[in-house]
Amino acid sequence: MAQGEASDQVRAPAYSWYALGVLSIVYLLNFVDRQILSILANDIKADLGLDDAQLGFLYGTAFAIFYALFGIPLGRLADTWNRTRLLAIGLALWSGMTALSGFAKSGTTLAVARIGVGVGEATSAPCSYSLISDWFPPRMRGTALGIYSAGLFVGSGVSLVIGGAIVEAWNAAYPQDAPLGLAGWQAAFLAVGLPGIAMAFWVASLREPARGVLDGIPTPPAERPFAEFFAQLGQLIPPFTLVTSARRGRGALAANLAAAAVIALAAWALSRLTGNREQFWFLAVGFYAVFSWASGLRTRDRATFSMTWRSTAFMAVVLAYGMICFVGYSVSYWAAPYAERTFALGKAELGLLIGAPNAVGGFLGVILGGRLADFLHERHHGGRALVLVIALLGAVPAILVGYLAESMTVFLVCNFLVQLATSSALGAAAAASQSLVLPRMRGVATAIFFLGTTLLGLALGPFTAGFVSEATGNLAYGVIATLAVVPIGLAAIAVAVRLMPGKLAELKALSSA
Repeated sequence: MAQGEASDQVRAPAYSWYALGVLSIVYLLNFVDRQILSILANDIKADLGLDDAQLGFLYGTAFAIFYALFGIPLGRLADTWNRTRLLAIGLALWSGMTALSGFAKSGTTLAVARIGVGVGEATSAPCSYSLISDWFPPRMRGTALGIYSAGLFVGSGVSLVIGGAIVEAWNAAYPQDAPLGLAGWQAAFLAVGLPGIAMAFWVASLREPARGVLDGIPTPPAERPFAEFFAQLGQLIPPFTLVTSARRGRGALAANLAAAAVIALAAWALSRLTGNREQFWFLAVGFYAVFSWASGLRTRDRATFSMTWRSTAFMAVVLAYGMICFVGYSVSYWAAPYAERTFALGKAELGLLIGAPNAVGGFLGVILGGRLADFLHERHHGGRALVLVIALLGAVPAILVGYLAESMTVFLVCNFLVQLATSSALGAAAAASQSLVLPRMRGVATAIFFLGTTLLGLALGPFTAGFVSEATGNLAYGVIATLAVVPIGLAAIAVAVRLMPGKLAELKALSSA
């Protein structure tokens, strides 16, 4: 029996489950801090004079671009440095920036704070996914990642409950002359941000597991982890990207300049067409930086490039989950503002009726999806990708019925079903992507995986819904418009299911060699 096969029979010790619990709490805080903007959206819109497209930009793009970009070098650092320590630093940063959001006096200052939250949260997934893969044997990773991922949906739901309660309590206690002149929505940011700073010390106390042992591929620590981290920053941040491209030769520099010109032209055209400069210039920076980094990776680490960017199976999983996030993030963000406008619900009531079912639906969906992914994987090596079909198609009728219904009850039931469906994909997609790379590549693979969720899903979905809402005067039409990406997602899933068995067989041969 090969070493990798033997290790797959190992039971996870109690400490692994304890550490998983800690990481799940961190992920919950991650999404409380990220998602609380939803329950506060209408108040922020009124106080800061924003429109729905700008709200979509604040929630999605301002956060997502920097989350995606810094996820790349931080993903590499997670592959080479102490992951528990890196996660603790990131947690302290994003929690502090969430608290500082409470002092925002304009859309610009709130956007700057959201950028800081994005940079801090970029440590979370690469560190956590890599740690979980070294705490649990392969046969249990879909379940473990599903439990961890439940924090996303529980945190998103809890953020609505907490945010709504804080806003109403604050505004009732201080109808005027509030401490520091803070509005209720500002107090909510402070209240959810500060606990994460204390939580960072707990995370720092976790033991760092041995890397790759459970896969039969022990991986020693890197000698100079920060040298690679700073080198990758140089490959992402203009104009340093031009310097790093020039070092690879004239051809690389010419390709980089050509890509920059094409991306800039597209951003200019879309900005003129839509009137949303911030949205498309932020996206332009993001896509250009990713192109520059991927080009550099091809030269620096051909093996990792081959198993990620060049792997059709891996990229199909990334694209498929990105399309699910395009729809899922749009609904997660806009459900509360839509219900508040349409059914005239109060903040606290809104938090309970939207937030609590979202937490339950998301938790059930991600746990059941993770278990189903492991079950199907045992019967077909592309089985995990099949779970994504449920997530994508299950959301379609629920969104159409819910956002066209005049009944609040029908809307709430459909919103629960959307959360149940879309949440089922995360554990499956994460486990599928991690299974397609070597242990030393997991942090980078996670960063690339989350490029799909952020640059395609988070940066485009909520903004698209907000933009269509402004154009039509109907937020329901905006949310429904996001379903246009469903065929793209289905095509990507079909490719992944077909190609994954062959890629997994290649990896198994490497680990048993």
